[in-house]
Parts: sequence; structure tokens; C-alpha cells
Amino acid sequence: MKITLDIQDSKYDTFLKFIKTLNYVSINQEDETPQWQKDEVNRRMQLVDKGDMKTRNLKDTKEDLFKK
Repeated sequence: MKITLDIQDSKYDTFLKFIKTLNYVSINQEDETPQWQKDEVNRRMQLVDKGDMKTRNLKDTKEDLFKK
């Protein structure tokens, strides 16, 4: 059986230490960011570095998105 738990960050280490003491439990920590997304971020960063893609700061983007 598999379950998913949401644990407060401040309690994570303590919980993990405890759960590892149980011989009938195995732990598989999964990376929450899928590989395709990491690849896309790297591709876009390379485009920005080469000057082939422009960036905008968050403040200007918010102003444009929330204009009334």
C-alpha cells in the first residue's frame, strides 16, 4: 500500500527519523519537479544567455497583467 503525506517543514526531520525506525516501512522520496520542466527551464536559460530570449521583471509583468 502507498500513501502520500503532507508534513509541516518544521516537523519533517523528526517524522522521517521516526518512520525510518519501522522495519515494515520503506521510503521513496520523489522529486516534485518533473524532468521535462527542468529541461525546459534549462533550455530557456540558455536562450536568455545567448540573447535569443528577453526577460521581464516581476513588477512590470504584474502591472501589465492587472491593469484596469
